[in-house]
Amino acid sequence: MQLAKWAHDLAESLLAEPLPQRWAHSQRVYFQALTLAPTLGEDAELLAAAAIAHDIGYAEAAVDTGQHMIDGARYLRDVVGADPRLCSIVAFHTSSSWEASELGLADALGEFELTDPELVDAITYCDLTSSPVGDLVDPAERLSEVLERYGPEHVVFRAVSAARPELMARVARVRRRHAESMVAKLN
Repeated sequence: MQLAKWAHDLAESLLAEPLPQRWAHSQRVYFQALTLAPTLGEDAELLAAAAIAHDIGYAEAAVDTGQHMIDGARYLRDVVGADPRLCSIVAFHTSSSWEASELGLADALGEFELTDPELVDAITYCDLTSSPVGDLVDPAERLSEVLERYGPEHVVFRAVSAARPELMARVARVRRRHAESMVAKLN
């Protein structure tokens, strides 16, 4: 768990004091990632690291484009020299592609290669099962909360509205893979 510990310490240093709610959310996303560990095998630690660091793009030190997924991935890549797979998962989590399109940042997102679609599914599941204050939440309720919080004129509202079917499909895929993995372990 060296990578996860390193990512935890980094995220805590960037989020805990200036953005305590974001830090609480990130911790829940991390705990959700740990529940998926039996399904992921060798990639469990990578997901845990991405989960705890997924929102560092909100930290003042990381803000560049204003799209936190890209900013977090760039910070991980350019400032701390993180593994490209970790950067990719952070760059593509949840509704990143849709937000990048809305903001005209497709080229910036294109700096990162989508190397692990199953892990992007997994981090999206973890993100959508974690409330803004770190409570466990139903993904459909979480998406409704995001839409209500941002309102129809905001880029996040438009991106999440467009992404919603795919985001729910990601959640379903993760749940299915996790259930299949648990059944396989019992046999």
